Amino acid sequence: MNDKFEPSMVIDATDAVLGRLASVAAKQALMGKTIAIVNCNAAVVTGRRQRIIKEYYQKRSRGGASQKGPFFPKEPFRIVKRTIRGMLSYKQGRGNAALSRIRCFNTVPAEYEEVAKMKAGKPKTTTTLTLKKLEAEI
Repeated sequence: MNDKFEPSMVIDATDAVLGRLASVAAKQALMGKTIAIVNCNAAVVTGRRQRIIKEYYQKRSRGGASQKGPFFPKEPFRIVKRTIRGMLSYKQGRGNAALSRIRCFNTVPAEYEEVAKMKAGKPKTTTTLTLKKLEAEI
């Protein structure tokens, strides 16, 4: 079995709106492409800062016992992966296979530094919060 992950597409999440980035990645993964998303720290969530922090804090504090879940991530690359998971039918075979074709990274790994990266778009609003700042707040 080959454990080497070779993406057919590398997406740079710098200044990309989280939902738009996730929808592009989910669609490409469903079409059979392997995807690496780099710079997840720099992806942004649009809206008022206090409201974003409050919503993510409530998501993390909500839930049952600590051993049974639901588990909501705090790290930026896991927030991106969880957002993509919400756009896939991950409990069924096709969605689960698509989710396994996606890898997320907080920074740019050495093997992807020279690869051409696709931009997922810039935010159109000025009220944004990066996932790195969100991680520090929740």
